[in-house]
Amino acid sequence: MSQGLPPADNLRTTEVDLGGLVSVLATHLYSTPLVALRELVQNAHDSHTRRRLEDPESTAAPVIRVRGDSARRTLTVEDTGAGLTEPEIHAYLATVGTGYTRMLRDLTGNQDLIGAFGLGFLSAFSVADEVTVTTTSHREPGLGHRYRSRGGEQYSVEPVEPRPAPGTAVELRLKAEHGHLADEEALREVLGRYCVLLPIPVYVGEDERPVNDVLVPWRQTVDGDLHTARMHFASAFGRRFEPLTAFPVTPVEGATDAVGLLWVQDGGTYGSTDNRDLAVYLRGMLLADDARDLLPGWAGFIGGVVESSRLTPTASREDLQRDEHYRALQKALADAVVDGLYETARLHPAAWRRILARHGQDLLGAALCDDRLFTLLADDVPVPTSQGDLTAGALRAAGRGALHVALGSGGGFEEMLYRAMQVPIARGDRYAVLPFLRRYAQLKDCRIVELGSESGNRELFRDPAEPLAAEETAWLAAALADDGEQLVPARFGPPGLPLVLVPDREAELKARIEDDRADARIPSAALRLARAFTARTDGTVKARLYLNLASPAVQDLLTAYRAGHTGSATAAGLLRSLKVIMAAAGGSANGDLTAALAGIGTAVAALTWE
Repeated sequence: MSQGLPPADNLRTTEVDLGGLVSVLATHLYSTPLVALRELVQNAHDSHTRRRLEDPESTAAPVIRVRGDSARRTLTVEDTGAGLTEPEIHAYLATVGTGYTRMLRDLTGNQDLIGAFGLGFLSAFSVADEVTVTTTSHREPGLGHRYRSRGGEQYSVEPVEPRPAPGTAVELRLKAEHGHLADEEALREVLGRYCVLLPIPVYVGEDERPVNDVLVPWRQTVDGDLHTARMHFASAFGRRFEPLTAFPVTPVEGATDAVGLLWVQDGGTYGSTDNRDLAVYLRGMLLADDARDLLPGWAGFIGGVVESSRLTPTASREDLQRDEHYRALQKALADAVVDGLYETARLHPAAWRRILARHGQDLLGAALCDDRLFTLLADDVPVPTSQGDLTAGALRAAGRGALHVALGSGGGFEEMLYRAMQVPIARGDRYAVLPFLRRYAQLKDCRIVELGSESGNRELFRDPAEPLAAEETAWLAAALADDGEQLVPARFGPPGLPLVLVPDREAELKARIEDDRADARIPSAALRLARAFTARTDGTVKARLYLNLASPAVQDLLTAYRAGHTGSATAAGLLRSLKVIMAAAGGSANGDLTAALAGIGTAVAALTWE
């Protein structure tokens, strides 16, 4: 049986609480009182566009002027546009959801008109106790009308003297909490951002220069260096950081009509820091002041401005609908960033060097997200090492064809060992360093030695040519190793280094995640994965003590032990103290440093008198 409508005599009319509807739309639709200012300026712009369409012979100069009067607590937005007749006041100012702008755009196809939903005028009631509109239509230049309303639910219209020229003045008597909107200095700052791309001049107070008197490099013919013009715009628009370079956003046929400018910001970023700063304009008016999600997640150092006529705003016109045009713009912006970085590297080498120095950490991660960026950055981006920032190529050359990476967090045995070997070691605990170098090693077909990993340790600490006798190994372990340390006879360079204490990174991780507080610090999914990874580690071996059988000191110690020399125990005690001091210098807490220092003195005294 079909689920049709009930019989006509059972239908009921939906009841609408107009007061509640106006309150919701005027007070709760918009997130900030500044939106009211934006909507009124936008309406003034559309009034001028309407005048141009309906009265193409008009020679009236389009002007929007915004005035604030802090003493009277009023804000006025005035235009020289089309104006309104009395029937239009009733039809468009007093009817929720009916907008002349939308109808005119549908009829003419004109994309310069901004309004869409017939709701913008209601925003005035979110900041004002009373709204007064004084208007004269270009169709009836001899008539003037004044609309007045408190709250938007009831209004009056009365005839008044016509304005000197067609146009409209909207005056808001501001609520006490929004009185700051009458401050003309604040208005200049806000409108300078909201209206920077409007083609109609917008003035504040009696200013002779409009707030949007800015050269927009993608709209106008630029005399001189285009890059300089782009940098000037980026410097004027950027809110937090100076630009290091700027590059264009251009339309992509069949995908997006967006145009604009992106720039690399001179602001510190590191891994998870997100300083993306993108403003989106729809037909010249600011729509979204923080549209960072349109930029790639790896581009935390990028700022910019784009404008489009195809993007679809939400009802409040403060955000964008995530439709096919939005997704097309996302891809276009990612491509623009990559193309812009290539252009900078090729044409502006000084700026490129500054970008690499300022954003090296972010660029390591970016290179992993885009093959084109990896190709660009592989040999240029700096990698943090124990000897300062080095390119991967320089790191490879210094490592005699291999990339050496520490998996631990700063310091540790790795830094001490490589300082002795005079080889720089990359800090694998830093953002994106390890995966970047792994990919670089694969690309360049070179070795990568990951210190702290089983494979890396095997490569560094080779098996001795001849194994020690079990009795000798046991004596050395008792003489040199502490609880939780495993003695491992090996051969490694430099020979002057008798031993190295290497923490077991998996045991460290196991201890951290088994900490009772780990449940509160680590998300449950990540905690389960980490525990599965460390399940194979029993955690009893906290560190491995690699004994260098290539070291003359160790060979002398073994010779003395094999000969039954009484000084062997004293010499072993000296090496044990050295181990503790080296571990402390490398950031390890193994052993008692004070006792170790005292032990050196005791051993030296004993050896001196033997």
